[in-house]
Amino acid sequence: MDWKLLGSEYLFKEPWLTVRKDICETPLGKHVDAYYVLEYPDWVNAMALTEDGQVLLIRQYRHAIGRVLVEIPGGVMDKEDESPEVAIRRELLEETGYTFSEMHSLGEVSANPSTTTNLVHMFLATGGKKVQDQQLDDNEEIDVLAVSIEELEAMLKRREFLQALHISCLYYGLEKLKELQKK
Repeated sequence: MDWKLLGSEYLFKEPWLTVRKDICETPLGKHVDAYYVLEYPDWVNAMALTEDGQVLLIRQYRHAIGRVLVEIPGGVMDKEDESPEVAIRRELLEETGYTFSEMHSLGEVSANPSTTTNLVHMFLATGGKKVQDQQLDDNEEIDVLAVSIEELEAMLKRREFLQALHISCLYYGLEKLKELQKK
């Protein structure tokens, strides 16, 4: 079922967004003259638990939809990051000021595999300890919130999270947490 790539043209190239137009041929010989692809670097996010079992959430303004959202920590993998785990540890420290004793991979998801090239690497971070103040990017203003597992589950039931990739991580994180507690 794989398509054959006949050619590509970059229409726009910036560090945060690259748009490519591909020309392809399907296995049945159909010619696709313009298939648009958005290239992004991989992303990371985490359901992060402190040493006392509180879940760290962040609240920040999201300009594209013009709303303040409650989310989980995460961000873009930098070219310097050796692995997704290195990237999420960096993001957690920058956004929350916490380091974590254990990191459990929850797998990968795609925001939209029909148009985007990147993956989101999800983690459950446990044993969080505050070690520094936030180190935010120039355009970031982030409030850190700490909620119980029960409150997190209530927030999910009330549909208080909008970011689908974060919701995926939270459900996978809760599943992994239950697994770990059985051991």
